[in-house]
Amino acid sequence: MGSWGILVLLLALILLRQPLIVLMGAITVYCYYFLPDPPLESFHELNSIVGDLFFAGDKEILLAIPLFIIAGNLMTHGSIARRLIRIAQAMTAPIPAGLAIAGVFSCGIFAAISGSSPVTLIAIGGLMYPSLTKAGYPTQFSMGLLASGGTLGIIIPPSIPMIVYAIMVGVSVTDLFIAGIGPGILLMSLLMIYSVLRAGNVGRGKWDWAEIRIAWKEGVLALLMPVVILGGIYSGFFTATESAAIAVFYAILVEVFIHKELSFPKIPKIMAESAEMLGILFLILILAVSLNKFMIENEIPQNLVAKMSELISSPVTFLIGVNILLLIVGMFMDIMSAILVLAPLLAPMAINYGINPVHFGIIMIVNLEIGYLTPPVGVNLFVASGIFKQPLGKVIQSVAPIVGLFLIGLILISWIPEISLGLVGGDAVTPNP
Repeated sequence: MGSWGILVLLLALILLRQPLIVLMGAITVYCYYFLPDPPLESFHELNSIVGDLFFAGDKEILLAIPLFIIAGNLMTHGSIARRLIRIAQAMTAPIPAGLAIAGVFSCGIFAAISGSSPVTLIAIGGLMYPSLTKAGYPTQFSMGLLASGGTLGIIIPPSIPMIVYAIMVGVSVTDLFIAGIGPGILLMSLLMIYSVLRAGNVGRGKWDWAEIRIAWKEGVLALLMPVVILGGIYSGFFTATESAAIAVFYAILVEVFIHKELSFPKIPKIMAESAEMLGILFLILILAVSLNKFMIENEIPQNLVAKMSELISSPVTFLIGVNILLLIVGMFMDIMSAILVLAPLLAPMAINYGINPVHFGIIMIVNLEIGYLTPPVGVNLFVASGIFKQPLGKVIQSVAPIVGLFLIGLILISWIPEISLGLVGGDAVTPNP
């Protein structure tokens, strides 16, 4: 049956609309049972899968995922988002499209705290959308800006998809976090330029020094959170996992004891919500690690690299092809599924063409970030439709010009590796035709 059997099994499960966990489990068992040479004679010989599950679950970096999700949920239920927005509004009041720029800035800062795009969109978008429309910004512009700004949560570190990519490919999470700074600033800048060009004359105000002083006094602890988390990681003072634990501790300290916007009785409910999100994700991730280990042991990625090298000789051609592939995948597959399935296969190919795996991880994540804004599976489209109470078609129309801007950003990030690797200190390889 061989590799054709994987394709048949995959198509059958998709047609039967089976969830990702069934798909990953079935393919993992199939690979272990049918692909070894010689094939296994009975399912009793599949004990290695159980061992691989323990191997996958024994990774310290896995702890960062639930901790960052809990921290994001704590902040969504608290007042950190509102305080960040107040600072941004006070500081950008006299700037053209100042309120819109405040929305982008707030999305970027909150993304650097929560590490999640949907959480960023819910927390910032739910507060900023009424303010933008009340100030006279067009409804369509406001929806598109905030829905797109929410996607910054997966490219501005800390980022949960970056952690998953690091686990699947075996690169440093800290390097990925650092590499995300440049692309994150680039995409934020594109959104700010778009805001000025589209709505530069709307709602300009003046400096209100009393409001600035109050906003900073009430929001400085919220603004310090990403400084503490990211500063600790980049200085080497603590690891990404430790930073996630500090994020939870900081969120509880600030929201419960200082701001007093969150009560202790609400915390168990927030933990339960986080557990619902995590339960299925962890099992899928562990199955994916087991499958990845099998593929490496059986040299499947190496064989694919060899075949690809026969067809494509240029790094430029490879990058064009892989970007098109990932953009299409992002339209139909959620980001976690895409990284779990494709990263172990594509990253070795990228390395073979001289592309730094950290740089390739950023390329992959930016591609899939755009997928958050493209139908039929774009997560942020559905979240935006729900919180803005607008038809899905209008939301899709509102993000269309920003998708074009993000594509420009993707081209720059793909062909100028220094945007990602400049702060990392890794080898920046520029593809030459």
